[in-house]
Amino acid sequence: MKIMPEHLARGAYVYVRQSTADQLAHNHESRRRQYGLADRARSLGWNDITVIDDDLGRSGSGISRPGFEKLLAAICEGRVGAVLSIEASRLARNGRDWHTLIEFCGLVGTVIIDEDGIYEPRHPNDRMLLGMKGTMSELELSILRARSIEALKAKARRGELFLTVAVGYVKSRHDRIEMDPDKRVREALTLVFKRFSELQSIRQVHLSLRSEGILLPAVCHTREAGRSIVWKLPVYNTVHHILTNPIYGGAYTFGRTCSRVTIEAGRKRIVRGFRREQADWEVLIPDHHQGYLSWADFERNQRLIADNATSKGMMPRGALRKGELLLGGLLRCGHCGRKLHVGYSGSNGNTGRYHCRGAFINHGTDPCIGFGSLRVDQAVGTEVLERLQPLGFEAALQAVVISSQQANEKRCQVVLALEQARYEAAHSRRQYDAVDPDNRLVAAELERRWDAALTLVRERQSELDALDSRKPEALGDAERLDLLRMGADLAEAWHHPNATNGTRKRIIRAVVREIVVRVEDEQIKMMVHWQGGDHTALAVKKNKAGHHRWSLAPDLDPLIEALARQLPDKDIASLLNRMVKITGRKNGWTQSRVCSFRNQRGIDVYNVGERIARREHTLKEAAEILDVRPMTVLRMIRAGHLPAEQYCKGAPWVIKRADIDRSEIQHYAKRGMRSPLSQSDAQSVLNFQ
Repeated sequence: MKIMPEHLARGAYVYVRQSTADQLAHNHESRRRQYGLADRARSLGWNDITVIDDDLGRSGSGISRPGFEKLLAAICEGRVGAVLSIEASRLARNGRDWHTLIEFCGLVGTVIIDEDGIYEPRHPNDRMLLGMKGTMSELELSILRARSIEALKAKARRGELFLTVAVGYVKSRHDRIEMDPDKRVREALTLVFKRFSELQSIRQVHLSLRSEGILLPAVCHTREAGRSIVWKLPVYNTVHHILTNPIYGGAYTFGRTCSRVTIEAGRKRIVRGFRREQADWEVLIPDHHQGYLSWADFERNQRLIADNATSKGMMPRGALRKGELLLGGLLRCGHCGRKLHVGYSGSNGNTGRYHCRGAFINHGTDPCIGFGSLRVDQAVGTEVLERLQPLGFEAALQAVVISSQQANEKRCQVVLALEQARYEAAHSRRQYDAVDPDNRLVAAELERRWDAALTLVRERQSELDALDSRKPEALGDAERLDLLRMGADLAEAWHHPNATNGTRKRIIRAVVREIVVRVEDEQIKMMVHWQGGDHTALAVKKNKAGHHRWSLAPDLDPLIEALARQLPDKDIASLLNRMVKITGRKNGWTQSRVCSFRNQRGIDVYNVGERIARREHTLKEAAEILDVRPMTVLRMIRAGHLPAEQYCKGAPWVIKRADIDRSEIQHYAKRGMRSPLSQSDAQSVLNFQ
């Protein structure tokens, strides 16, 4: 007899385990048999029985199992007289856990009981038999797993394995899928791909759908209803999954993800869901079924999504960003090979520059190159327009069609939602009509469902009426002619006030793959790589330091510097405005702007009396010194007798005191200058009384 009083003095532990959630849901008999071991323990003489079922739904192949750890702890504490399990595979499916259990049981004298017998680990024969059972259990798992995986792969290679079906498709047979017959589902998915072809960004598609309140379908699995479709406002992950799932491109795939095994705290940990590159997919069968877009369009979308992934490698261009600069993400430094960054400065943040800071950020060295954006953007934009000019008329015709389609997209989704809501209301009514009115327990619930369906119909109808009331008017004949005219002249459309920088950026990215730029000999040299494989060399002059589009006219610097020695800032501003002189940003002059100009160039402010200290006088002051009229002094200046300087028309005359004190000037002043000065001695002065 292997069960001794010392075993009965301790407790009996029943270990219950099923490997997966599916087994928990469907294999009820196996679980009943395992719980039934408690009755067998009582029949063997134990009164203290503990059932450990913490590991239901956990694999026994080596992952962490809290129930098994609890069992080992109880054995080591000497509280376990017997361990009961339906078979060895329930306790462990790997050699490490199985032999650890046998070793601990042998040390403390715990017997192991299964449906076949009772085993004492301290007996050599029983220990050998237990070891063989554990080895067979581990081998059985390996064989079953290998057979199952190979069977799955063989079926996948034929394109017949469908563990789940993406929204928008249904199983037609066990080995075939086809498009969902629900028109609303198909139209919603088609709209997602159409929006991406227009916006070229997953995030922008997501924001567009959310802003318009467009619902997307999602698959919901319940035990009662099985697979069903629910409608929700989209989240980013939903849009990303739709746009990156190859099933919508008509392709069958298998093995797009893999799992990785790591060791944590001495236990195996399996991490699933690591995405593989397309070249590493185990199965890829294009044109396997009808897709929502062609496989070529799907691959083009994946390249665009990869290009939008900023900071993932050196090659991606990045998604479109806000800002005035048109070439962000397209420029690459020809000196170091890194992407050029975009920077904005100025009070309004609209002064843009391209600069290469890769070496500075990564290694702390000096930046490579940097230059303003205006000339570079203009040169590339002009080159793009020349390439696209033959396609302008065709683009205008397409714009006319798109303008009418965009207004109908939202309405189409609401109409389909209304049609489905009416069907649900009619279905609820038929259910209500079919029930016995006296059976209020059922009739009340069906009546509530019917009322909810009618409420949804009213909401959808109100939404449709609101859309119709806000429906934009169709393009008139004049607007159509304007679109066609701008299509014939792309330059006019490019510079049109309603053309946004986002539109210009999309046009450039549609034809330009990359631009390699170098700065040499005060020139910005660019090599434009077109999408088709051609290359075009461009060169523009690089601005010198301080020269930019907001620079002042060259003649203003010396003029303001000279006027600052004659006039205060307020008078200088008035004079410049009378001369129709403007600032670099096309504004008029004010006292504060003149002050800022002086401060930036280190020009001193005008001080009252500084002209007198320099012995310089204005026209009026000179007239007071000579005791004549200002017009007399002006005639003397124009005649060339009195030296004077005027920096610009309207500026004050500058007359030196030494010239005023000259004897011939004093003589002319005493004569009164009643007639023009003459060099002829024969000319006399006439006095009128």
